[in-house]
Amino acid sequence: MAKESSLTLDRGLALLQAVADSDTEAPTISDLAATIGASRAAVYRLLVPLQSRGLVRREGSKVRLGLGLLQLAAKVAPQLRVAALPALRELAEAVGATAHLTVADGDEAQAIAVVEPSWTTYHVAYRVGTRHPLHKGAAGKAIALRTPEPGWVGTIGELQPGAYGIAAPVRGVPDLRASVGVVTFEPLDGALVGPKVVHAAALIAESLR
Repeated sequence: MAKESSLTLDRGLALLQAVADSDTEAPTISDLAATIGASRAAVYRLLVPLQSRGLVRREGSKVRLGLGLLQLAAKVAPQLRVAALPALRELAEAVGATAHLTVADGDEAQAIAVVEPSWTTYHVAYRVGTRHPLHKGAAGKAIALRTPEPGWVGTIGELQPGAYGIAAPVRGVPDLRASVGVVTFEPLDGALVGPKVVHAAALIAESLR
């Protein structure tokens, strides 16, 4: 019974993924059946609980994602924030700079968690929700970083005149495009700060697995 329930859950998730992967034209019941390797009758059965929770909606024979997914998505950022705060706090205190977790949202980078150092005379005020293009600033560039070495990106004055930033990608978490970084008005020693940022990114990745 447990194995049968697991298989049903797996097929339901595969069905939801198939609907999500159809970015433009909504798939039909037949399309979905072919994609997940099930009969049309099985697809109809699998759609029932997904529809009841608002995760999908039917328009005749076509299926689209439902607004219920927005409610689930709204829970992601707070959970990421909670997971990231300990490592960000440690990083901010160690470097004496504002530390942040930034995620990709389309072609923009958005800060979803920020921790300011407690012992500095002044620091950069960086608000949760701040957005900027992915191609500007250390946080955005780190998200796009593909090579493993040096593992971090440094920028000067790209988002705010006189501001120095170092960021590293969060790697190893499926479907998460994110970076961890620090920003300050004082010059940063990349050889010293870079590895600290990489370590914080690794800690956050571990907490999310």
